Amino acid sequence: MSKQFASLVFLWLIATALPVAAYTLADFPFDDPKKEQEFRELTGKLRCLVCQNESLAASDADLAEDLRREVYDMMKAGRSKEEIIKFLVQRYGDFVLYDPPLKPSTYLIWFGPGVLLLIGAFVVIRTLKQKKSAREKTLSAEEQQRVEALLNTASETQGTDK
Repeated sequence: MSKQFASLVFLWLIATALPVAAYTLADFPFDDPKKEQEFRELTGKLRCLVCQNESLAASDADLAEDLRREVYDMMKAGRSKEEIIKFLVQRYGDFVLYDPPLKPSTYLIWFGPGVLLLIGAFVVIRTLKQKKSAREKTLSAEEQQRVEALLNTASETQGTDK
């Protein structure tokens, strides 16, 4: 591995870790450590609607900050995790959950990658079989005679060149 590549990987790791490190729960104080832990778990289970590949807890997007504040306010008001999740799903859809429920509207999320993998495997296997059968194809008698004639002509011309 080259030093330049290692340096790029190192810089990428630092750059991707900084947004996560910048966010702390100090902005959301709780009197009860159990509630604080519940807040951490809940924001970890919710997806940032802007970043899409980060949890609400890890994202530094403005919308994620607003949603964390909203979750915090609802928890302070005494609403349960289930009530908060239900509210957010009604407002933003199942996409807000990292682990969406299995229902017809989420079949694509749950089964799409597997179906694409099976389709890809089918295409690869079919292509390999076609290539194998193309290689195994035998020459007709006429094609065999033509190949032999070409080979003989080539060897005769090599013999006269010497």
